[in-house]
Amino acid sequence: MANTPQQRKRVRIAQRQRLENLRYKSSIKTMFRRLKDTLSRGDADTAKQVATRLTSTIDKAAAHKAIHKNNAAHKKAKVARLLKQMY
Repeated sequence: MANTPQQRKRVRIAQRQRLENLRYKSSIKTMFRRLKDTLSRGDADTAKQVATRLTSTIDKAAAHKAIHKNNAAHKKAKVARLLKQMY
């Protein structure tokens, strides 16, 4: 347990950062599901829009260090690979 005021503050900050990182990761997973659904329906325009938002979210998560930059690159490559299957 935290003993000093600074330690208590760091615990609060870490908790807030954990939740932010979780939001990034969860939204990325949800967007991947949406992308796969739109691709299975054959809706190319919507799939391209979802892919653009997904790529942007992945970049933001990597910039905030919610995910590692190599993990972000892997996910962005996966998005490109899924879009390539459509065309």
